[in-house]
Amino acid sequence: MNMIKLATSAAVVSLLAACSAEESVTQCTTAASSEWMDEGEFQAGLEQQGYQINEFKVTPGNCYEIYGQSPAGDKVEIYFNPVDGSIVKQEME
Repeated sequence: MNMIKLATSAAVVSLLAACSAEESVTQCTTAASSEWMDEGEFQAGLEQQGYQINEFKVTPGNCYEIYGQSPAGDKVEIYFNPVDGSIVKQEME
């Protein structure tokens, strides 16, 4: 009986942790991917603006995300709306 309670408690904790992680996902758009800007062209445009891109990815929240350096040389992590290129979230060091 105690093993069943322990297993149930562990399952509930895991489920709650998963829910918390999902809530922290930055959502950038609900538009279909056919409406998004081309990834290569988007990256090229950022590089023309002076960004250095170390890593580019598409996030679970439908964002284009980069890790790299700003034109000023600051370390950045930026989430972009892939439809219009607007910045949704930005962290700088």
